[in-house]
Parts: sequence; C-alpha cells; structure tokens
Amino acid sequence: MARLRVLALTRRYEGRTVLDHVSFEVADEEILVILGPSGSGKTTLLRLIAGLEPPDEGHVLLDGQDITEVPPHRRRIGMMFQEYALFPHLNVFENVAFGLRMQQLPEPEIRARVRALLEQVGLPGYERRDVHTLSGGEKQRVALARSLAPRPAVLLLDEPLGSLDRALREQLMGEIRSLLKAERMTALYVTHDQAEAMAIADRVLILHQGRIEQIAAPEELYRDPATPFVARFLDVGTLLEGRILSGGDPAEVETPVGKLWGRPRGTIHAGMRAWVLLPHYEGTTRILQGAPYDESEKPGGPVNVLDGEVLERRFRGLYVELRVQVAGGMLRQLLPAGSLRIHPGQSIRIHIPADAVRIWPRDAKRTRSSG
Repeated sequence: MARLRVLALTRRYEGRTVLDHVSFEVADEEILVILGPSGSGKTTLLRLIAGLEPPDEGHVLLDGQDITEVPPHRRRIGMMFQEYALFPHLNVFENVAFGLRMQQLPEPEIRARVRALLEQVGLPGYERRDVHTLSGGEKQRVALARSLAPRPAVLLLDEPLGSLDRALREQLMGEIRSLLKAERMTALYVTHDQAEAMAIADRVLILHQGRIEQIAAPEELYRDPATPFVARFLDVGTLLEGRILSGGDPAEVETPVGKLWGRPRGTIHAGMRAWVLLPHYEGTTRILQGAPYDESEKPGGPVNVLDGEVLERRFRGLYVELRVQVAGGMLRQLLPAGSLRIHPGQSIRIHIPADAVRIWPRDAKRTRSSG
C-alpha cells in the first residue's frame, strides 16, 4: 500500500494556478525526488503535504487516512529546510533531541537515539558543540539528524543542499541517500539540481508549471523521456522540428538533418508537425570516423545514418562535446573524454537506432499526468 497519496492537489494564488491537479503515490520506504525549474510549484507542493497551507482542491492521504484537514503537528510528517533552522541557543545534542523531548520519551532513550544518529551522520562526539561553531556541512548533518530523530512517517526535504558548495553537495548526496535507507524512511526530496536528483532518488517526479510531466526511475527518464519538456530539461539530446511522413512504430519523419526513423510518443499521422529527439550520448548513438555503414550491424531495426562535419569541440572534463553540422541542421554529441580523437573540420558518421529516437506530435495538447 502507498505510504503517501496525493490526489488532485491544486493551489492558486491571486488567480494564478501554481499547482494544477497533481496526483501521485509514494511507496513505503521510497525516496521520491521532486525535480523542476524555479517556479514549477515544488516548494508549494511540499507545504501543502506538510499542512503549512491549505489546498484549494485535492486531498493528502497518509497510510490510507485523509490528513488534508489535520494540523501540521499531528500529521507525523517531518520537514527539513535549506536554511538548517537549528536553534542557536541549544547545543548539537539538544537540537537533535528537541523532537524526542516533545514526544516525552525517557531520557535514556533520548540519549541513545541522539548518539546513534550523530554516529550515522558522521558527527560522533559532537553532542556538546555549539551550533555556531559548525561548518555548513556539519550544520546540515545536524539538521538531518534532528529531522529523523522523532521517526516521522514521511520526511519532506526542501533543497537541503542548496546553500552548500558543489564539492560538499557531491559528498553529501550519497550520505543522505544511505542514511534515509538505513532509517527505512519514506521521503520526498525537492531540488532543482539534476545530478542531485539522480544520485538520491528511487524515482523522480518532474514538475513543470504546476503539472507533472513524468514520474520514473532516473535511468528511464534519460532512456525514454515522456515529453519534449523532459527531454529538453534533462538535456538528453537534440530536439528538431519535423513533419511525419508515415505512421507506425517506427515512424518516418522529415527533419532538417534528413529523413529519420523513430518511436512515436503519442498519436501521430502523416502530415502532422512533430518534435523529434535525437539522443547525444555515446552508447545510445555511435560515432564513426569515415567508416562505411555496415548493414550487418543493424541492432534489430532501422538505423539512422547521418553524415556530418565537426564544427566545434569543447572539453567538458569527463566528456567532450561536439557540435556537428548535418545537412540543414546542427546536432550535439557527447563522447567520453579520450574515447575518440575528433577535431573541428573532420567528417564523421553518426549511427542512431530508430528505437532511441523519440517523436512527439507537436500540436498535441498537454494532458495531466499522474503516477
């Protein structure tokens, strides 16, 4: 049974719809990351679930019980904020123990729980430290321990690493996931950082303009984005405008880089305008330097073969980005650094299986999604 169910949650401010009939479920012990650009409604969604403000429509269910009208302090839902929100007049021990004292637990149980959590977050022996002496990463660990201490049914985390530098965020991503799993916590985690989302999530909910675009495991989002927005937001390839030549699966479509085969996402028919996604990651595409196309290499279906000239090469650390002129269009391709020695002015051939190309009807109306 789902631990948390959100049913058609809607929130409006001064005539503007911030959340539009959002529905999804979170399984027991699942980490669901809510990902989206600024202004997509992520924080508003958490506030409605926590009871910090009421929805205009919809319901929130916890373990099958409707808690939409239940006050925040009685919902069994914890919340962790970006700003730490530690009590400056209390030391580390008392900050972590705060929720346990509110539950009026015996002192030996409180001491054991606080020490165990500080051990888990890598701060053993910090009990008597003043919080103003802690670094940003240490404060975030204390805030996480304090949020977990009362054992909430669901923990909501709103941009918890947003105020930290990149190196520290990279370090804490794996630690947070490991700790949530060790505590068997059901969690909703809000971020606008894609790397953070993919490192922490069991599933990712992508929110855009108050609606759900897609809910899926991280790998599935990159392999099979549900909408052009998801493809563009995650930067999984090049989006081209096209026109459908023939339906079916695979379908044929005319684009600025030539005729292509791909898998339709939605109902299409000949003559319809379309968006076409060409993935740019090595492993999905194959780049050859002047080698002829071999029919025996077909991976069980049509392969799109594109000849182009490299116009630009950019070193990005772990990978190299190529900008390739193909017919009347421009493609980007990403290669692992050092995999191929390709430079501007060279001709290359790109193989893209039809199964990796996605086609969306361009004029299709956006529909509500749920998961």
